[in-house]
Amino acid sequence: MLFKKQINKKHAEGFSLLEVLIAVLILSIGLLGLAALHATSLKANHGAYHKSQATILAYDMVDRLRANRPQAINGSYNQLITDGNKTGTTLADLDVNDWLANTAALLPSGDGSINCTAAGACTVLVQWNIAREGGQASGGSTTLQTFTFRTDV
Repeated sequence: MLFKKQINKKHAEGFSLLEVLIAVLILSIGLLGLAALHATSLKANHGAYHKSQATILAYDMVDRLRANRPQAINGSYNQLITDGNKTGTTLADLDVNDWLANTAALLPSGDGSINCTAAGACTVLVQWNIAREGGQASGGSTTLQTFTFRTDV
């Protein structure tokens, strides 16, 4: 013999307010996690963009060094980060000034240095501030990221 339990329709209809509140709470926690994940991915993407720009800038200077090899190996392109712009009108001076302007325009606090030896070994360094990418050091000082490219011209 089968017993059928009779369901009281008065108590079985709809959702209770507590169930709705719990569902909304779980949904809001999930959405907050998704927003945090999105913000983190944007930061990482911005850092990758800066690294790509630094690589492009370093290769740009290496191409300029190879195009004007005699001036590169005699030290006309040599530039320290603290030197500032060159004041001459030679092709090497114009190349360095143009490259430094591009570095400052494309990277936050972008700067660079170039060092070529008489043997033709050149080092191009690009440096920028990564504070926007979460690179803030303790005490409020900023952290600098560098990209170094070494080659023979």
